[in-house]
Amino acid sequence: MKIINHISKSGFFFASLFMIFLLSCGEDFPENVESDKFAVLKSIKILNAGVNGTTVVEGTVDENSKRISFPRVDPETDVSAIRFEVELSDGAKLDKESYSFNFEEGQDANTIVVKVVNEPRFREYFVTLRLNVPVYGADFNKPEIIDHTNNELGNPIYPYFASSSTRGSGFDGKHVLIVTRNALGPSHLLDVNDLKNNEIKPIPLDQTGVTGGTFAVNLGAQAHGHTYIANLSGGLVSPLKIYHWTDPSEAPQVIANIDKNTIPGAGARHGDNLSVNVDEDGNGYIYFGDNAVTQILRFKITNFTEISEPKILDTQPGLGGFMNINRIGNTDQYLLTGHEAPIMVTNADASVAYKMANSSIPIRASDPRIVYFNGERYLMAVTAARGGSDPVVMYVYDITRGASITEALEIFESEAKTPIFQYSLLGAVNASPSTQTGWYVTKDREGNDDKLMLYGASNDAGFVIVEFPKKSLDD
Repeated sequence: MKIINHISKSGFFFASLFMIFLLSCGEDFPENVESDKFAVLKSIKILNAGVNGTTVVEGTVDENSKRISFPRVDPETDVSAIRFEVELSDGAKLDKESYSFNFEEGQDANTIVVKVVNEPRFREYFVTLRLNVPVYGADFNKPEIIDHTNNELGNPIYPYFASSSTRGSGFDGKHVLIVTRNALGPSHLLDVNDLKNNEIKPIPLDQTGVTGGTFAVNLGAQAHGHTYIANLSGGLVSPLKIYHWTDPSEAPQVIANIDKNTIPGAGARHGDNLSVNVDEDGNGYIYFGDNAVTQILRFKITNFTEISEPKILDTQPGLGGFMNINRIGNTDQYLLTGHEAPIMVTNADASVAYKMANSSIPIRASDPRIVYFNGERYLMAVTAARGGSDPVVMYVYDITRGASITEALEIFESEAKTPIFQYSLLGAVNASPSTQTGWYVTKDREGNDDKLMLYGASNDAGFVIVEFPKKSLDD
């Protein structure tokens, strides 16, 4: 045998000794010990759930994963001393009489390890306890996106937005308003239901009598089924006009035809920005900031169509020619900002009560709105591409905490200031980055908040609608 022939005599001797040692130690090897004691958990119940500690809740055992789950329990349950009733292997028992589930603030679920013991055996199970706590707000992890922007994730940019020919748009949850000078066609509405079906069916606005100004149409707003469009009034001798539709197939009402020479202190150019704030009864204010940023021109609006009480308001540094001022809910407070100014909380006269820091959110954040949905409160805005490094992005921030808007913003600015949702429109830098936002809440049959829609648009970027469901428990 070749192998043996290559081993020296001394090597053969030591190898023989090693084999003898192994054979002699065979009696010392551990052997499997047979036992009829098992540690299997067959069924489990919580005996003391509920506010009175008398509710019994049956759990589900997954023996493969060694995991146990229960239906959600009343949050008033004493989770520090949960007692179980179990069916176990003969002779087995739980390692404790009761168990504590320590929930951190904001948690609705916690998992601990429960041991089944039957000496010398034991088996561990992961037991999850979940509280039946209410959940609030929108689920920002489940967006449904209707995209007509430069973002490659959606459809191509809506063609009317090309070459700065569409600077105005609006949104009321039912329709998108496109205010355009594009040669493709007149200003029009788009049905949101059509857009959800990926269908584009423009509803043209009858523009009979829409004339005058540097441009006959420039900006607009869509509010509670009412359509507003303003012209661009490029000088004191150029009239400032506002048109109103409830039926797009009919000629509009001219609800404002303003000779600005009759308003002492009025700026020369209006219509680069427009903020329409009307409630469900059609009452509120319409704001124009002049292009030279010398003042803000405000009109009172009643019953959707009656324009009165022109008033000149002081402006703020940095607002620029594309300012926005939006009412906060049904309060007497507003959000005011521009492309080079931070967001400010004001009254209807644009007097500042609170100003955010320049760096809290992007300084280009435009047309900011306070959104209320399912018990939570958000700040949304879309940034404008004013300079080479400026992206066009929809941002949403959670500002639920705080008894007032001022307190909410103070809390927000003292912490991380991280958006809970953002979406890029990929707009090009341009000299007139007019930008719009909007939001709408869909109700369920019981009248509760069900879905939240957010809208964003910008010149040369297009428009996007993002819909979110309300948060729900995972049962």
